[in-house]
Amino acid sequence: MTEQTKKKEGFFKRMLDKVEVVGNKLPQPVTLFAMLMGIVLLLSWIFGGVTVVKPGTGGETGVAEQFIVVENLLTKAGFQRIMTNMVDVFATFPPLGLVLVVMLGIGVAEHTGMIAVALKVFVSKVPKYLITFSIVVAGMVSSVAADAGYVVLIPMGAAIFMGMGRHPLAGIAAAFAGVSGGFGANFLPTGLDPMIAAFTEPAANLIDAGYTVNPLSNYYLMAASVPFVGIAGTWVTEKIIVPRLGLYRPEEGLQLEAQSNEVAPAERRALKWSLLSVLVLIALVAAAIVPENGLLRGDFDEVSGSNSFQPFYNSLVPIMFIIFFVAGLVYGIVAKTIRGDKDVSDMTAKSMSTMGLYIVIAFVAAQFVAYFSWSNLGSVLAVKGAEGLNAVGFTGTPLLVAFILIASLVNLVMGSASAKWALLAPIFVPMLMLMGYSPETTQAAYRIGDSYSNILTPLLPYFPLVIVFAQKYVKNVGIGTLISLMLPYSIAFMVVRIPMFVAWIWMNIPLGVEGPIYYVP
Repeated sequence: MTEQTKKKEGFFKRMLDKVEVVGNKLPQPVTLFAMLMGIVLLLSWIFGGVTVVKPGTGGETGVAEQFIVVENLLTKAGFQRIMTNMVDVFATFPPLGLVLVVMLGIGVAEHTGMIAVALKVFVSKVPKYLITFSIVVAGMVSSVAADAGYVVLIPMGAAIFMGMGRHPLAGIAAAFAGVSGGFGANFLPTGLDPMIAAFTEPAANLIDAGYTVNPLSNYYLMAASVPFVGIAGTWVTEKIIVPRLGLYRPEEGLQLEAQSNEVAPAERRALKWSLLSVLVLIALVAAAIVPENGLLRGDFDEVSGSNSFQPFYNSLVPIMFIIFFVAGLVYGIVAKTIRGDKDVSDMTAKSMSTMGLYIVIAFVAAQFVAYFSWSNLGSVLAVKGAEGLNAVGFTGTPLLVAFILIASLVNLVMGSASAKWALLAPIFVPMLMLMGYSPETTQAAYRIGDSYSNILTPLLPYFPLVIVFAQKYVKNVGIGTLISLMLPYSIAFMVVRIPMFVAWIWMNIPLGVEGPIYYVP
């Protein structure tokens, strides 16, 4: 290693250390979200009444002009809205139910010993040089099960790394990078594909009334991105994160189970029966979705020409709960770690007891998200940012790249992929169609921008949950610790995905099924 390389590595390490120190000086997540609630209320009062034209209305669109107005929440009506909706806002906070339901199943699988034994077998079978890559790729593929990857794969990443004698925070970082930073890249179609296309098509119709957008119009690009993002995530983990964290030494007071890589014959037998039960459940799920009239098939879908899979997509979280619960139950009975129904009840209760901090964080986070949405501050900010980018006068590929960067910045303050695209699509899809780029190309650019910055914002609904997982191994993990771990991944994914996108356009390769690069009127 040259002296210059050492200096560069030293500078980068010092920068990450500084990010960690500064970030950890931020309040704890509960306090931070409470403060953000107050800031949103204050900003809604200061900017109350500020108005922008709703994208896709007015002008030559043929739609009557509509407006987005910043709502002042510090009024009598605003106060009543806050007070009367407080409980419902918390109870309907999307990540809360998903996390708690999946954790009930995982609790049984974990406390019977099934997950630990399965991970030991996995580590023993997969070549060590492929484990990190497998975790990052599994994170990307997990989006087929909605957001369950946050709850399932991230703690598994920590357990796998710890079982290999490596720092568990590196495993958390690799899994979080795949699940969240690689968002959208997937070998398999997901529920995100039709959801995003549903906003792209109406935006395209502002220019071409008959234009249709295939839900799989970005599939080729997103599938091809998986190995590149996986390699980038593996390189960051092995070359930056693992050396920076060093050896793991459990802190005093942390309750960690002793790690042993030995798998007893009785454990192997129990694991085989557990895996058999999983295969049976998968077969039952297949029987519910393969036939046209299957229990988890919906009404006829004109786009696909068959019955919709939407009920199946909406059932993925309950399916995961059932699979983990049954697999853990079978393992526990065969391995004799479950001797009665009281054991099962105790295991689920123990699993919920570890989620206390997350439930508290979810309460204040839910209120903040609701205030931000009610105030329309995020919507106005997105429109103003888009107008500013348009005013700069970029054209062609530079505009696409600038749009990716703008989307990634908006992503820091608006977590919902659909909400951001609902605002940005009516602005950028028509604009780029007039420049000769297809709606599918603009959609692909947005999906890239809506990915790599996920792992940097504490406003991501699952960000506090990742901190809770990390604090199981290192008590003083804070916001700064996590951001400093994830910053190299964000930079690497941006450096990989944007040039790949530009090269894809330059080579004029279809983006997906009926996914042209250019728009021809």
